[in-house]
Amino acid sequence: MLASCSAGPQVNQSVLDPLGVQAAKIAGLWWGLLIVATVVFALVMLGLAVAAVLARRNGTSGLPPVSDRTLTRLVTTSVAITIVTLFGWLVASLLTGRATGALHAQNALVIELVGHQWWWEVHYDGDEPADQVTTANEIHLPVHRPVVMKVTSRDVIHSLWIPTLQGKRDLIPGRETAVWMQADAAGTVRGQCAEFCGLQHAHMALTVVAESEDAFEQWRARRLRPAPETTDVEARQGRAVFQRSRCAGCHTIRGHEAAGLVGPDLTHIATRITLGAGTIPNSHAALEAWIRDPQMFKPGTQMPASSITPDELRALTSYLETLQ
Repeated sequence: MLASCSAGPQVNQSVLDPLGVQAAKIAGLWWGLLIVATVVFALVMLGLAVAAVLARRNGTSGLPPVSDRTLTRLVTTSVAITIVTLFGWLVASLLTGRATGALHAQNALVIELVGHQWWWEVHYDGDEPADQVTTANEIHLPVHRPVVMKVTSRDVIHSLWIPTLQGKRDLIPGRETAVWMQADAAGTVRGQCAEFCGLQHAHMALTVVAESEDAFEQWRARRLRPAPETTDVEARQGRAVFQRSRCAGCHTIRGHEAAGLVGPDLTHIATRITLGAGTIPNSHAALEAWIRDPQMFKPGTQMPASSITPDELRALTSYLETLQ
């Protein structure tokens, strides 16, 4: 059954394998906390063992008991060390938060991210309306270039978390906030919603591709193009099915008549790695099954099951696969 298949290739989603400067700061804080916590645990266990030995000694006749002064010194020293340690970690946490807060770069790439139940709408700003790129569930970033991501939500509270690049940031309906990040190496990583946002919260992932500046600009130039025309007979039939069915009322395909705003932009859907925000891989069989009944994969999603005939479904799938 397709619902149990893997949603594409495995990508990095570990906070301990940072790809950017902010994530490196967070990982450094985490490793420091782990080391200190391990040392504290070892000292506590050692103190427990010493206390057990002293208790036995105090109960043995002929041996002098441990004085109250010695015990007081031990407790006072332990409390002082604890206070200093906690204060040190408070300072370290504040410095890490400050380092991850903002880059304030003049050449920052601006991306607008909108959370929906349950997918991600992505907009890249441009100098002109024609230079703006819209996609869904995938973010491409140029390496060594600061990015400011303006985030908001259309329905409930979501939370953007890309562990290898930055910490979590809540997406609040009606409110726009900003989160900065920068990738220092090329790679494909995974992000997800980290705030329970409804039935399909677990199936709300996004793929983030960090690539060279040239590769990013090439990707962006391809996304600026309208949907390609096709000469394939079956695909042209599929386009007609798309236009007369409910598909065109919910989805946009730039360069064609479809201009729906409810669901993801499908102009270049054939190039995406996954379908349904990371739910299933973007293959022919999976795409056809998703169109037939998305509720089988993502119960509760706004896209209803399709009522088109098998021949129409096959033609529609062929058409969508031409949208490179």
